[in-house]
Parts: sequence; C-alpha cells; structure tokens
Amino acid sequence: MLDTRFPRLPGDIGNPATFPFPMRFRVVAGASPSRVVLAADRSLLAPFIAAAQALEAEGCAAIATSCGFLALFQREMQAAADVPVWTSSLLLVPELQAALPAGRRVGVVTADAASLTPAHLVAAGAAEDTPVEGLSPDSAFHSTLLDNRPELDAGLAEAATVAAALRLAHRHPEVGAVVLECTNMPPYAEAVRAATGLPVHDITTLIASRFPALAR
Repeated sequence: MLDTRFPRLPGDIGNPATFPFPMRFRVVAGASPSRVVLAADRSLLAPFIAAAQALEAEGCAAIATSCGFLALFQREMQAAADVPVWTSSLLLVPELQAALPAGRRVGVVTADAASLTPAHLVAAGAAEDTPVEGLSPDSAFHSTLLDNRPELDAGLAEAATVAAALRLAHRHPEVGAVVLECTNMPPYAEAVRAATGLPVHDITTLIASRFPALAR
C-alpha cells in the first residue's frame, strides 16, 4: 500500500470489504503518490520488495499493490517473491487485447496521463501505443490523489473518472474495453461502463478472477 491519507471507499483495493476473501495490508512508509506517480522513484523498489516478502512470510497467497504505476516494479518484485505478484491492472491489457476482435483495442484510464509512460505499459506487457486518457489535472479527484489530501468527494471522483473514460472513447473510437489503471477508480467502474457501454476492468477484477485459482 502507498502511504496515503484519502478515504478508501468500498471497491477501492485498500478497503477489506472489497473482496470476499481475507486481505492483509502493509503500508510502505514514505511511498507517497507523488513519489510513485510523478517521480517514478526507483529508491522505493527495495521497501516494496521488503513489504511483499513480509506479507508472503505471513502466509499470503498472492501480492498486489495499491498503485498501477508500480507496474515499473513488476519484474523485480515478482523475481523476489515465490507467490504471484500483481503490481498493476495494466497487466490485464495484453490478455484483454488478445481477446478483442480485429481492429478493436484496449484503452486505459489513468490518474495522470502525463506520468504514464511507454515504459509503464511495456513493463506490463502492453503495447507502447496503447490508448491512454487521464483525469483532468484541474479536477478535485486528481488533486486528492496526487496531492495526497485527506478529503474525497465521491461524486466528483465519479464524474472525473467517467469524463476521462468518455474522452478516451471519443478520441479512440476503436477502444473495445477499458482498463482503469488507478486502484482508487474501481468504485466508479459501473458508472464508466454505463456511460461508455464498454466492459471495464481494474485491479479488483484482476484479483477477484485470479485469486480463486490459488485458493482452490
């Protein structure tokens, strides 16, 4: 988990009620959204690996993170653990792309489009030119996430997420499925689906689909 202050609503990866199976959480001290998203701070790799290994030692069957930008650490974190590591919902992009009809593409809605680089996409196995759309930088939701503010207006957050998804669909009419990069966006996934008419995937759908196979 990033070191954050904003509320974790049901549907957010940081809310234990989001999943129908037990979760354990470990906060990486000092891992602020700005260090992870804006600075892509590589010095955080070691503490994230340490947190993953500690959770594995406690008996966790799989490890996930609370920020899709940590896809940059996917290879190193997986190499350091003996259980599956899912750093980001971006890991869904290549497998969803393989299942789409010819001419259709997976699009990504992210917290900050300016910071989501081709390197993040490639680290997740996705194409460098994957269509991406971010939250409006002047939206309250963007400020809450990137400035790590303690308040969260769910209505404004939903509106900002839906608006980003609609921009994605308008600018890239070939998009046939949406992946929400941000782990704080799943509470608004149904609103995005209703507005766009597209299937919507996120970190919670990734975990919910893969974990049962480990616990069978």
